[in-house]
Amino acid sequence: MKKYDYKYIYGPVPSWRLGRSLGIDPVPCDKKICTFDCLYCQIGETEIFSDERGIFVSAEDVVNEIRMLPPIEIDYITFSGRAEPTLAKNLGEMIRAVKSQRREKIAVLTNSSLLYRKDVQDDLMLADFVAAKLDAPSQELFESINKPLESIKFDTVVNAIKEFQKVYKGKLALQIMFVEANKDYAKDIARLVKEINPDEVQVNTPLRPSAVKPLSKKDISTIKGYFKGLNVISVYEARKLEVKPISKEDTLRRRGKV
Repeated sequence: MKKYDYKYIYGPVPSWRLGRSLGIDPVPCDKKICTFDCLYCQIGETEIFSDERGIFVSAEDVVNEIRMLPPIEIDYITFSGRAEPTLAKNLGEMIRAVKSQRREKIAVLTNSSLLYRKDVQDDLMLADFVAAKLDAPSQELFESINKPLESIKFDTVVNAIKEFQKVYKGKLALQIMFVEANKDYAKDIARLVKEINPDEVQVNTPLRPSAVKPLSKKDISTIKGYFKGLNVISVYEARKLEVKPISKEDTLRRRGKV
C-alpha cells in the first residue's frame, strides 16, 4: 500500500461496536487536551485542561485526507482521537464535509462533558451514532473516576444526556468503563442508565494498556446482569475484527504510544 502522510486520519482501526472504524482526530495536538483526566485513560494524564471550543484543523484539510484514502472497507467514520472531540468548534462543519464525500455512517465518541451546550448538541445531531461516557452515579465518584474540570458537575452531565436523548434522531450509546474503583456502584449506575434509556449500553473495562487493571470476565458478566432490560453488550463479548491501520505510527500516537 502506498504510504500517505496522514495528520488527522488514524484508521481503519478495530472498534468493538463500530466494526471497521476509520478514526478522524478533530483536535490534533501534541499534548492531551481534555475536560477530564480519567484514571483509566489509555493516552495518559491530561496535560491541558480546557472546556473552551476552538478550531484545531479545518474541515477542508480533513476532507483532503479523506480524498486520499485507498480502497478500504469502512463501517463507520469516527471522530475521536487524543482529545475530547467536541472541543472542536467546527465539529459539525467537519461532519457535513465528510458526509459530502463518503457514504459511511458517522460516529462521535464523547465524554459527555460539553453535551449541555446547545452548539455541541447541534453538532452531534449530524452524527448517525453518538457514544457518550457515563462512569459514575454521583458527584463524588465522578470526581474520583473522571477527575473533571472543577466547573463540570455530575448533575449537569446527566441532565444533558437525558435532554439529548429526547431530541437526538440517531443511535445513542452509553459507554461505561468499569474498574475496581466503581464496580461496587454498578447497580446505582444501572438504575441511572435505565432512567436515560439509551439505544445501547456498552459495558467496558480497560483491555488496552492503562494505569489501572481490567476487571475479570466474571466481574463484567455480573455487572452486565444489572442492566437487564436494556440493549447491553460487554467488551468481552465483542467480535474482534482483524484490520490493518493505514498509518501504524499515527494510530499509536493517538493512543499515546509514540
